Amino acid sequence: MKFFVAGMSYKTAPVEVREQLAVMPKGLKCFGCRLKIGGDLSEVVLLSTCNRVEIYGVAKKVNGNVHGLFRYLAGRDMDFGPYTYVREGDEAMQHLFSVVSGLDSMVLGETEITGQVKLAYQTAQEGKLTGKILNRVFQTALQTGKEVRTNTQIGRGATSVGSVAVELAEKIFEGSLANKTIMIIGAGKMGEACIRHLHKRGAKSVMVSNRSPQRAEELATEFGGRAIRIEDCYSAMADADIVVSSTGSPNIVLHRKDIEAVMRARRGRPLALIDIAVPRDIDPDVQLLDNVYLYDIDDLEEIMHENLRVREQALAQCRDIITTRSNAVMAKISPVEGRTPRAPIFNEPSIQYRPGWAFSGAAGCAG
Repeated sequence: MKFFVAGMSYKTAPVEVREQLAVMPKGLKCFGCRLKIGGDLSEVVLLSTCNRVEIYGVAKKVNGNVHGLFRYLAGRDMDFGPYTYVREGDEAMQHLFSVVSGLDSMVLGETEITGQVKLAYQTAQEGKLTGKILNRVFQTALQTGKEVRTNTQIGRGATSVGSVAVELAEKIFEGSLANKTIMIIGAGKMGEACIRHLHKRGAKSVMVSNRSPQRAEELATEFGGRAIRIEDCYSAMADADIVVSSTGSPNIVLHRKDIEAVMRARRGRPLALIDIAVPRDIDPDVQLLDNVYLYDIDDLEEIMHENLRVREQALAQCRDIITTRSNAVMAKISPVEGRTPRAPIFNEPSIQYRPGWAFSGAAGCAG
């Protein structure tokens, strides 16, 4: 049996490509089921975050085409070849362990990815999409991530995408955020992380807007902010200096015409928009408006690189742990073959792309 990963990440694809393949958490099970059936895989785990979309699979003989897999996820006939990578055997194993440990993240050592991998694995497990190999691989991967963070300094000072968004806000205004008004649109994990970091940095005026008014009220109350109904967010935006958007919407949330109206109400006063959602929440065309400054998740990479240097010394120790763990698992799941070949396992196309599959129900989809 061959264990492999086929994926794309912020290292290989810009956000406008990644967002076409993004799968919301509630869709992981069904999309995983479709990939298992369509790709003739015996096991599969689908991981989709703001920075990566990866398919971890097991098959006796995989004759499919990785580009076909990603066109299948996107629901359209598009060539994703220049943006993808395929690894198998011990290389795939070490890649997964590095991902879980935060070594492959935009923010080196960040911790959010561990929870995202755990969710992807548990979702696949609940959907009966995993078996002996992926269960062993992912359980060991999560244990390895914990060992890396416990026994090395890779996590010291590590930051999340949410905290880096706040750091960017500080750079925009060259210092303290204490006298600035910040609006958060989306009260999920990323939005909550932003609010927590804003609170730590001394921000006194925070508005929280969310589709669920109750959730917005809870967060706003916890941090001394103000809850805004989603239908009132544009009028409230007239008073904001910075807007951070991180909803789970598959479509644009803030449109150019609406921001134009906001800017008229602001009488041209500058507005900074930080979009950390994938797919993106904010229409890219808003950056064409006068005094509107838009930053998306790829723009955070420069700040990430600045934070990278302080944790680089721990990398060798982390990689030693990952190599040891990976070799041990490979010896158990592939005792005869040992190391699997380096050549890609996707050679001949076998998946028939059907327009619309990505948007319709899948036969045999668990749950």
